[in-house]
Amino acid sequence: MRALKRTLLALAAAPVLGATIATLASAPAGRGAPTPGALASPRASTSAALLGEGPGGRTALSRWTLSLDPSDRGLARGWPRGGFAGRVVSVPNVVDASDVKGAAGWRNYDGSVAWYRTTFDAPRAGTYALSVASANFRATVFIDGRALVTHVGSYLPFEARDALAAGTHTVVVRADWRNPSAQVGEGFHRTWFNWGGLDGPVSVRAVGASELSEPTLAVQLQPDSPSARTAVVRIAVRVANHGPSRTLAPQGALTREGSSTTFEFAPRAFAQGETATLATTVTIRKPALWAPGHANLYALALAEGNESSYSARVGLREISRRGGRVYLNGARVLLHGASLIEDARGHGDALTPDDDRRLVSELEAIRANAVRSQHPLAPALVEALDAAGILVWQGIGPVEGAGNWHETTPALLGAAENEALTTVHELAVHPSILAWNLVDEVAENGHSAYELRYVRSLGAWLHRYDPERLVAIEVWGTHPPAFAGPIYAGADAVSETDYTGWYDDATASASRQRALMRARLSAMERTFPGKVLVISEFGAEANTLNPPGRPGSYSFQSQLLQRHISVYERDPKLSGMLIWNLRDYPLIPAFRGGSILAQAPRVRLTEGMLQKGLFTYGGAAKPAAAAVARLFGALPAV
Repeated sequence: MRALKRTLLALAAAPVLGATIATLASAPAGRGAPTPGALASPRASTSAALLGEGPGGRTALSRWTLSLDPSDRGLARGWPRGGFAGRVVSVPNVVDASDVKGAAGWRNYDGSVAWYRTTFDAPRAGTYALSVASANFRATVFIDGRALVTHVGSYLPFEARDALAAGTHTVVVRADWRNPSAQVGEGFHRTWFNWGGLDGPVSVRAVGASELSEPTLAVQLQPDSPSARTAVVRIAVRVANHGPSRTLAPQGALTREGSSTTFEFAPRAFAQGETATLATTVTIRKPALWAPGHANLYALALAEGNESSYSARVGLREISRRGGRVYLNGARVLLHGASLIEDARGHGDALTPDDDRRLVSELEAIRANAVRSQHPLAPALVEALDAAGILVWQGIGPVEGAGNWHETTPALLGAAENEALTTVHELAVHPSILAWNLVDEVAENGHSAYELRYVRSLGAWLHRYDPERLVAIEVWGTHPPAFAGPIYAGADAVSETDYTGWYDDATASASRQRALMRARLSAMERTFPGKVLVISEFGAEANTLNPPGRPGSYSFQSQLLQRHISVYERDPKLSGMLIWNLRDYPLIPAFRGGSILAQAPRVRLTEGMLQKGLFTYGGAAKPAAAAVARLFGALPAV
């Protein structure tokens, strides 16, 4: 027992890097036991920094050979076995992260096929899991020429598992991102550039006789005195038994600045192949709470003997809501920040740790305490947001576009639900996640019975699985409901877009625009009494091509954003305002600004780029960034 506790403390004190937490254990009975320790690989990364939280014993595979296959002949040529030449690349990787406009941009956007290969050395026979954080769009994984899994959709993790002999093994991934329009028919709706490739980290680990996964924390604060509080922390973890029928009893530790609290899960009998969620409660006196401006983190370490482990950086914070307002650790929160698309010049959506840091620094520069994303953010970026103390309004379902809902068959509905469940399981351990947004830009009371079924079933599940966080729905502000229909019944929060001054009434006077904004807020408050209310999108395109003061100019953007913020900060019933967008990004080569051209036909915009960002695609601050920072800086972080 003492030895295991010493192991837990060592895991908690170590950096949260899979390769440093090498507690590989016995494989399932009859398949051999991988030797404890990190896997050897001539192509393994020397740093596992991209892996972040997760199971122990992972080795990052970052050095791959890439070969393009635009005529799609690789299968016929036997490429699943790895016998193809190419160039060496680092994964995460986007095949072409440069061409976004003109004929070359169209070829890049329309997509192609590419093959990646690498190798790793299995120290002993056993079962191994190859984990892929993201691949666009359809990815097939082969090990030693055998097709193990085909996955559809970006920004969602998946695994390939196989029983392997000791020795060197070849991993091949075929990525196919052709025809983004057809992706809609498979349940994926792209509202940003169709980058192609293996755009998330890849790792490999031995699978032991047990596995720990999907940990969750829920915190309740209890006052001990006016100056001190106690945190009652419920910790749950999913436990899988790959060995014979037996009793398992994982243990854990929460550690911060050398002080550690250990805990145990009650022993439970497991049949062979059984999986169950175990939970326990630990009490921490005078906890260092996590909040914007106070990003206190603990190291969480979980282990089942020497068979399996899991580690993460976590924050202790209590989310509550009452009277249509949201509270963090008992203090009311007014969210203020921007949305982001995971995209960086030269890397596309295959972000590096430096790209993550730059995005976080841009949020800090505008004095944001919150960020919104329509698609599931990469765990590495969410870890950076945890460490910066920035709350996340996280989209987890299909990104449909204004008023749309394409999941109108049982198969597509199931895919949408799986996308949401996968995202929640992947990100639930992060303290920065405040809300799960189920669907974007609902028009009026929804599009179809399938959309209602999706929202109702996911909302009910989330309230059971993760009752602390908000379940949210976003309304298309141009077509809000006159009354709240059944689709909103289970939502804790409703957000709404408001493009007054851009897509709507761009030429109206400033006073008229303010009046329209206030009227929208009043209607929203009448329609959704008791809900947490947020304005999820507002903004305007801006570049140097338009004369000062005209739509599309830097000064126009700055003035319009200040107008919105000045209205929102005065409304006591509003809980947040999130600008669209933090940074410019490529959309589609045909993009010319959308419906703004009907109101401002002389506006000049850059081909293929969405330019509503406070920062350019290269990361340079526009004048609006300083203007927003001044206004947000006057608001409380919490």
